[in-house]
Amino acid sequence: MVSELMVSKMDCPSEERLVRLALAGEQSVEGLEFDMPNRAIKVFHQGNGQKIYAKLIPLGLGAKLEKTYQIQRQEAPAFETETERNAKEARSLTALLIINAVMFIVELSAGWWAQSTGLIADSLDMFADAAVYSVALFAVGKSTHRKVKAAHISGYLQLLLGIGALCEVVRRSIFGSEPVSLLMMGFGLIALIANIMCLWIISKDKDRGAHMKASWIFSVNDVIANLGLIVAGILVAVTKSPYPDLLVGFTISVVVLHGAYRILKLNRGQNS
Repeated sequence: MVSELMVSKMDCPSEERLVRLALAGEQSVEGLEFDMPNRAIKVFHQGNGQKIYAKLIPLGLGAKLEKTYQIQRQEAPAFETETERNAKEARSLTALLIINAVMFIVELSAGWWAQSTGLIADSLDMFADAAVYSVALFAVGKSTHRKVKAAHISGYLQLLLGIGALCEVVRRSIFGSEPVSLLMMGFGLIALIANIMCLWIISKDKDRGAHMKASWIFSVNDVIANLGLIVAGILVAVTKSPYPDLLVGFTISVVVLHGAYRILKLNRGQNS
């Protein structure tokens, strides 16, 4: 059987990850095909498609079951075995996790040194990526309960760090700061290179319509954030004002908090 669903709010790779986590452990699901530009999902499964649809409703992504139809077994895509898929994902996820974890520490240290809320917030964006990759890596071959528990922990930690970044933006806007534009641009460039490395790691798998495609798009979004940080550093140097730094720090902090909210919302849906 194939169920085709439209998901109106599935406009970034984090939503794809949420869908995959929501359907993790569902024995009837044999494979997923994501069409991100058209916000559509094909679910290859056995049994009733309404059961699949019901698991996506708690996500609040506007899922709508368009149609369910039967296909011949030979018409279904050739899926990798669970062992093959797990091994490939584990290798890529491990590399992505290491890069993002190292950059989290580097950017956080540089942010305090440079008095830059933009660098601090971008480091938390790196942490958010590392948390997602660590949960995904932990989830390989694990039960649904353990996947949700791991995501639950990372979601709360991400929430606390996002709130901390916002508090730092407010504190520096009240008491003042003198962000070092050269350090902002320099470490922003290093973060940009790190995310380009992430793109290179998963580039060969990005057209499979699978988890690695989502990771590729996710890293593209991070590249955009890094470019924004570099531009903010240039504006700080030109204007001699801390406000471009505060603005980019606030924007990235909000993105981190939104990601934490989505993860925790998924956990409520899974545990209900």
